Amino acid sequence: MDAARVALLGAIITVGTAHAEDPPRGEVTQHTFASSSVFPGTTRDYWLYVPAQYDPAQPACVYVNQDGIQFNAPEVFDRLIAAGQMPITIGVFVRPGVVPALRPDALDRYNRSVEYDSLGDAYARFLLEELLPDVETKTTRDGRPIRLSKNGNDRAIGGASSGAIAAFTAAWERPDGFTRVFSAIGTYVGLRGGDEYHTWIRKFEPKPIRIFLEDGQNDLNIYGGDWWTANQQIERALRFAGYEVEHAWGTGGHDTRHATEVFPDAMRFLWRGWPEPVKAGPGSPQLREIVAPAEGWRVVGSGYQRAEAAAVDAQGRVTFRDLPNGRAFRIEPDGQITPLDGDHHPALRLAFSPAGRLYATLENDATLAVFESDQPSARLPLDSPGHDLIVAHSGSIYVTSPPRDPDGPSRIWLVRPDGSTQLVDESYGQVTGMTLSPDQSLLYVADGRSHWVTSFQIQPDGTLAHKQRFFRLHRPDTPDDAGADGLEVDADGRLYVATRLGIQVCDQAGRVNAILPLPGGAQPTNLTFGGAGFDVLYVTAGDRVFARKLKVRGAPAFQAPIKPRPPRL
Repeated sequence: MDAARVALLGAIITVGTAHAEDPPRGEVTQHTFASSSVFPGTTRDYWLYVPAQYDPAQPACVYVNQDGIQFNAPEVFDRLIAAGQMPITIGVFVRPGVVPALRPDALDRYNRSVEYDSLGDAYARFLLEELLPDVETKTTRDGRPIRLSKNGNDRAIGGASSGAIAAFTAAWERPDGFTRVFSAIGTYVGLRGGDEYHTWIRKFEPKPIRIFLEDGQNDLNIYGGDWWTANQQIERALRFAGYEVEHAWGTGGHDTRHATEVFPDAMRFLWRGWPEPVKAGPGSPQLREIVAPAEGWRVVGSGYQRAEAAAVDAQGRVTFRDLPNGRAFRIEPDGQITPLDGDHHPALRLAFSPAGRLYATLENDATLAVFESDQPSARLPLDSPGHDLIVAHSGSIYVTSPPRDPDGPSRIWLVRPDGSTQLVDESYGQVTGMTLSPDQSLLYVADGRSHWVTSFQIQPDGTLAHKQRFFRLHRPDTPDDAGADGLEVDADGRLYVATRLGIQVCDQAGRVNAILPLPGGAQPTNLTFGGAGFDVLYVTAGDRVFARKLKVRGAPAFQAPIKPRPPRL
């Protein structure tokens, strides 16, 4: 570590050297866990460190470490806790899982890479739902029960190499479970998708995570990537997005010698200011153009079986449906929700026209319903049952029909103002959402089977031309598709896509600029801008409807076309 870094970290250290010479020693016990449903069939050992100062009357802070005991952690914790440089913390040092072979001439299945290197929430769920509850079934040697804080601000996690990316992933996926991360020689490379993190960190709305990174110039440079370069990319991405991050770069290789040296300083940094909560940073400039710092997600409705089909009218009122129940609800501009009594029709998707009429596609019904109040007043015939729809300012309507067979294409129909219909595309995959660009010259269509949103140019007669896979979406590690569903645009030309990762916000050039995850990992399905100024984004997600006030304004299709500024290329 360079002298400036030593000086900076040394400023964190508080007086306590008298305690560090002969601190009270905690106890370390060994246990086995072999009943995982997240990683079935695995067995593993873990060690439990309980500091001498622990009192079960107060749930303790938690530190979880992968690959068992590393960095002389129990001795470091003894000194730091005695010196008041970290809170009373119970350490859980867990080995990766192994599926034991059933025969002596067969090899065990080693789960380390699949548990540690994989993206997604599986390992976080294993810790939070299985291992830590098992820890709380234990007692100290003198019979004291183990009580752990459930507050993510009271929990740290760390490890080396693949154990480091596992620690980061656990906090990334579940910042409600872990907010403080120690990462030594982290494997942020192309083994199981870790090389995507430096991009995701820049685009996702920042999470309340504080992280200390360690690596050396002679770390691995092999088939999966360059560890030294990858760790520097992670550090630069974290700083770009405004995270609380510190690092210690050295000259070592792929070992824990340097990490062990800096571990005490890392713990001081991670626990600095506790119990003040770790705060999320401001995010990228592109994110700050969209979100208002004081405006987060809020739940405006809950308890539905499956909220869907959100649509906005000229007054900024949002109508959505609880599809399994066949019920409709209206969200007023003040946020109040009103049931639409008498509306029990099997509508799938909704859209308002420039004249204020509500159009709906109906389940297993080859008509387009036009609603007056709560009842359909007219039906326009379609060539087949419709699903998604969008009503343009011109009065033209685009309607999709689902594939005739699971692997077949969807069809896109044009319904002209005179009621005539025309098939305008039959080459698309599975259409799960549609919207128009603000100037209504382009039709954007999401393909639920891929990670693409396609752009069509609308011709003067309303037909579609110049089809292009245009918006490339990010997707999680496990599914093969991005889960794109509802689409919306704002008046500046950005496209908002409901996906498995949250709301992905794309610029007009087709690039994801920002990702807004929903609270608790909820998966959005449909979205629309509403409110009196069309500056509130409403999102349906399973049993709930979320809302968030943004800095931007939506561009509903029933309004007159708006020509936005060209994108920054």
